[in-house]
Amino acid sequence: MSSLLSLRRLRTSFLDLLFPLRCLGCGSEGAMLCAECRRTLPRIKQPLCQGCGTPLRQGTLCPACLSHPPVIDGIRSVFLFGGIVRQAVHELKYRHIKAMAAPLGQLLADYLQTYPLPGDVLMPVPLHPKRLRERGYNQAALLADEIGRLRDMPVVETALVRQRDTVTQARAASAAERRGNVHDAFTSRHDLHNERILLVDDVCTTGATLDACAAALKAAGAGSVYGLTVAREI
Repeated sequence: MSSLLSLRRLRTSFLDLLFPLRCLGCGSEGAMLCAECRRTLPRIKQPLCQGCGTPLRQGTLCPACLSHPPVIDGIRSVFLFGGIVRQAVHELKYRHIKAMAAPLGQLLADYLQTYPLPGDVLMPVPLHPKRLRERGYNQAALLADEIGRLRDMPVVETALVRQRDTVTQARAASAAERRGNVHDAFTSRHDLHNERILLVDDVCTTGATLDACAAALKAAGAGSVYGLTVAREI
């Protein structure tokens, strides 16, 4: 074991003694999301739209995907966006608790173990450079790194870029506004020689952002593009 790794582990152990990890759900010590609380998270179950991944009562495509067929080959989200899941995403995204990427990334990796999606490489949905400077990190990249480590998949952050600083999607009132907000917002710096891309993000609302990313990647030669997110707004 290298001396640097030993120092890091000693530092982590020391910090754990001073500030023990507590579960976001129940407050128990030992993990940011304990095993019991993970089992109670609101998972999205079949049947679901084969396009955007929203839960369905019947059929294979939701009305939104039938009226506006997506470019992306499919989006899958693990949980409904609410309760502890919402809290965990907000801790990671807005409160700078980057350590929350570890348990959320583990849940995404576990999902891929059970429900595999085509993918040669992982790509996080990029932030515009201005927003990246403001936040200091890209939460989607942290999630992708965790999945890549656990699933032994390469992570590519340099190919896909956000070329327009769009308004936050949460401020767009309708699906049409969200599609217009991110239209042509992304581009690919690399030629993608029929590669299968798995996009990673924290939350999917209408899928407009992931679809705009897929359009840029397919224009650059991607063979297929799927999206994977922690949560889905319904």
